[in-house]
Amino acid sequence: MDVQSVKQRFGIIGNSPLLNRAIDIAQQVASTDLTVLITGESGTGKEVFPQIIHSQSPRKHGNYIAVNCGAIPEGTIDSELFGHEKGSFTGAHEARKGYFEVANGGTIFLDEVAELPLSTQVRLLRVLESGEFMKVGSSKVIKTDVRVVAATNVDIPQAIEKGKFRQDLFYRLNTVPIYIPPLHERKMDIYLLFRKFAADFAEKYRMPPLQLTDDAIHLLTEYRWPGNVRQLKNITEQISIIEQDKLIDFDTLNMFLPETKGPVLPVLYKGGDNDEHFSERELLYKVLFDMKKDITELKKIVIDILEKGNDDPSLEKSRALLVKHVSEEHFDLMKEPDSDEVKIVNPGIEHHEEKSFHPSEVVEESFSLQEKEKEMIRKSLEKHHGKRKDAASELGISERTLYRKIKEYKIR
Repeated sequence: MDVQSVKQRFGIIGNSPLLNRAIDIAQQVASTDLTVLITGESGTGKEVFPQIIHSQSPRKHGNYIAVNCGAIPEGTIDSELFGHEKGSFTGAHEARKGYFEVANGGTIFLDEVAELPLSTQVRLLRVLESGEFMKVGSSKVIKTDVRVVAATNVDIPQAIEKGKFRQDLFYRLNTVPIYIPPLHERKMDIYLLFRKFAADFAEKYRMPPLQLTDDAIHLLTEYRWPGNVRQLKNITEQISIIEQDKLIDFDTLNMFLPETKGPVLPVLYKGGDNDEHFSERELLYKVLFDMKKDITELKKIVIDILEKGNDDPSLEKSRALLVKHVSEEHFDLMKEPDSDEVKIVNPGIEHHEEKSFHPSEVVEESFSLQEKEKEMIRKSLEKHHGKRKDAASELGISERTLYRKIKEYKIR
């Protein structure tokens, strides 16, 4: 069965090379009994790939059981997976078979496998290595022949470092890794998925299908979609039900897209081959730390001048640095009436006596990040003649965030 046939059978939409690669690997490994670990963000559709593997394997006539490990309480997970004997714990009124016994000869899919308790991970490792397990409350060893496919949206190497996942179990599960790409890595598929969902909901609710304007399509494909396919489907259904006008423009679509969390601060930057990828929060912290460092350095220079005297030759370099670095963000320089002298006023320094010097200009204090942000946005828009896409690219933020900032600051 080729990739396109698999997509049609399992309702997979998209032509991304990463998605096609994942389907191809699933088909290649299906005929073996190798353990498979499927990774990817939440909402990417990882649950479809174990079905692809089982349907094309020699075990396709056996049982297929999907288990959500994160949805089963820790106290009962061992009983669910491996079964228990009568009276083994409170409420165990009769013996029960576990999933590994029921799925003998077939395939078991362990979704959210990283949520398993450490004690259960030990039992699972034994099943994978020897095909043996014991029921809860029993000393009798049971053999099982089960193909295991696991999935997780957790960074397992990081969980191993924190002591939450066994390293030996990770290596045993990760015999064949399959990575499912998130929507922001397959942008070409986003509009295809939207059209499919819009058509489905139009048929379901007996209404015309949604249509998008060009700028709405651009917003749709540039949005990061942290909830991936699940989120896209949910929002498409919301718009289908709520909006009477089925032609959706930029502003309408923008109302349904939730804001990403964390502060947003545009920063002008110049791209390069070795650019570091900072989050918006990290960029804000970097600006604040740099500002604090500059303020500390300038305070030291001012203290030296005040303590040693303005005429001390050893301070010539410090005075030059002070004149060079004094800016709106750091000090308030106040000029005395009828005098060319300028006095430094800084509440953070205890003044024993007033000393003066002669900088070339007078500047005023301003610590407002919002004003700086507004000014940077305005200058970038002027530079690019009002083109939001180019301005957003230069500022290092999304076009949607820039649009929101323009409205917030009432920039024309």
